[in-house]
Amino acid sequence: MTIARAQAAQEHAVTGSSPAGRGRRARRAALAGLGTVLVNTAGRTIYSPEQEAHGRILCTGSCLSFWVPVTVKSAAGLHTAGGVTGVLGTIHRRDDGLTQLTYNGRPLYTFQLDHAPGQAHGSNFSDSFGGTSFTWQAVTAGGAAGAPAGGAAPSSGPGYQGGAGSY
Repeated sequence: MTIARAQAAQEHAVTGSSPAGRGRRARRAALAGLGTVLVNTAGRTIYSPEQEAHGRILCTGSCLSFWVPVTVKSAAGLHTAGGVTGVLGTIHRRDDGLTQLTYNGRPLYTFQLDHAPGQAHGSNFSDSFGGTSFTWQAVTAGGAAGAPAGGAAPSSGPGYQGGAGSY
């Protein structure tokens, strides 16, 4: 899947209307070892790297081949589902001109190696792209970074060469 197609899929998943048609939403899900985390409406775990905690976009270039920005067309009508206490917002990406979703000011991403809802292979994951080291965490429903009990990503999977773990 190309990055553009992946971004379009993520945009659709996060900006899909609520059942009552009241605009855009993200929701929460309980994941084993992580607690209650933020997921898009397709159930994919949402992450943010510690290095972007102040809203500065650092994941660009080759980083985007594994970490897909969660994008929206507009900030109008953004809201979260019940039980999610943080604030959704947006930030403009200078590298591609897209509008990326933020949660409590932190830019949001999904991980390409999470292939199904309920997976969180990218939580507590470290990698490096373009000379910048990243530590990724699933975003908890309260807005904090969640760390799994017991470690990083699984030790098997497609040929990820960017970071810790054995992807």
